[in-house]
Amino acid sequence: MKPRTDLTTGPITSTLLLFALPTLGSSVLQSANGSIDAVWVGNLLGENALAATTNGNLVMFLLTAFVFGFGMAATILIGQAIGRGSMHEAKEVVGTAVGTFAPLAVLIAVVGWFLAPHLLAVLGTGPEITPLARAFLRVTFLAMPAILMQTMLMMALRGAGDALTPLIFMALAVVLDVILNPLFILGKGPFPQMGIGGSAFAMAVANYTSLVAMLAYVYLRRHPLRLTGTELQMLRPAPHILRLMLSKGLPIGLQMVVVSSAMLTMMSLVNREGVDTTAAFGANQQLWTYVQMPAMALGAAVSAMAAQNIGAGRWDRVSRITRVGIALNFLLTGGLVLALAFADRYALALFLGADSPAIAIGQHIANVATWGFIAFGITMVLFGTIRANGQVIWPLIILTISLYPVRLGVALGLRGWLGVDALWLSFPVAMVATMLMAGALYLHGGWRRDSAISHLEDAEVAELGPQLSVTTEASPPTSPRNPGLPPARETTPAE
Repeated sequence: MKPRTDLTTGPITSTLLLFALPTLGSSVLQSANGSIDAVWVGNLLGENALAATTNGNLVMFLLTAFVFGFGMAATILIGQAIGRGSMHEAKEVVGTAVGTFAPLAVLIAVVGWFLAPHLLAVLGTGPEITPLARAFLRVTFLAMPAILMQTMLMMALRGAGDALTPLIFMALAVVLDVILNPLFILGKGPFPQMGIGGSAFAMAVANYTSLVAMLAYVYLRRHPLRLTGTELQMLRPAPHILRLMLSKGLPIGLQMVVVSSAMLTMMSLVNREGVDTTAAFGANQQLWTYVQMPAMALGAAVSAMAAQNIGAGRWDRVSRITRVGIALNFLLTGGLVLALAFADRYALALFLGADSPAIAIGQHIANVATWGFIAFGITMVLFGTIRANGQVIWPLIILTISLYPVRLGVALGLRGWLGVDALWLSFPVAMVATMLMAGALYLHGGWRRDSAISHLEDAEVAELGPQLSVTTEASPPTSPRNPGLPPARETTPAE
């Protein structure tokens, strides 16, 4: 199937669904990969080794979350540029993103190798697992350039309307990682025995192989975003694009940090309730990871699709994309929530064991909290549309309010009345609060006036300054980055 890059024409429902499904597949593969790796480490090396991987996985998550923000900024800029018909503009965004983060990723790997012992001390790693954690974390840092660049490039491809290529090479990385893990851990065949470091090394080999294969595929298939010839000069970061990526990407990355820190805070409250309750909550977290995946995929698809249509001035389609995204969320996320309501005991037993006393607690938690993910899905669609036009500050503010004053307020403030149920109720209450605030922002927030691409053009015009004024006075209006293109269409949002 040939990747589709133009998301500004054709039927919205089928296009959005076909774009979201590969993104959903990539998320499922990533989560399954982590679970399978944990099974290999736990079964082959024991509980201490499995505990030691937690530190490396936490560092990897935080770094990936940081790059995710800038990848989402690239998605927005590339989508709007392609919607405007400016492939040159889209390639400049790709060049700046790669030219900035490739050397940064290498620097992170080198510095991380040497700082790993100090980082483990900061994280409070127990002395009994510190040697294992150090071996795993150091090799994890060596894998980070490939992981971070793959994340960035895959999001750039999605911004161009290509969700299939990222899925193909995510699958390649996962398959290689799963196969190589036991071989490097145990030293089977020609492979060296590396113990816990072998698990991280397998991840590194898999991701570097996938990254190289994806780049080869992009060039062999003549993908529209590839840089060739003089275009390779675009790898030198353009200051105006980099500033815009920082201003848009940093708040998105901070959202991931807010979500993670809020979950750690809630986890500390749950841990006070005893081992069975903690185990039951942990099992539900595993299930919720999969329940929220359709919403995350739809949010990413809506953002990429809306960005192209905003760039093309098709505000009527932007509104329809949002409505279709919300409807698909009800169908997909709502379907998963309903299925889990009927099969919760069997699903929890996969993690807790069929006879665990924690199953009944887990079922109660699920009944109180899981329905909130329907509201979460609506929020992801609304935020996806809003971010598509470059508005990223208000989503960060809304998330911070709902995860701290609202969620913690319910968890702590209603504890005397509801007991431990206040913890579980705080999750759907926060999700509904986020949805209501996101809805108000979507309807009345003025985000339609904030155009990321227009900011980019204004920044470049300001940098070029006087040298543009000589030509513009005697020339008809054109796109400042692409002299052959007509000016952007002026339209009024059709809502």
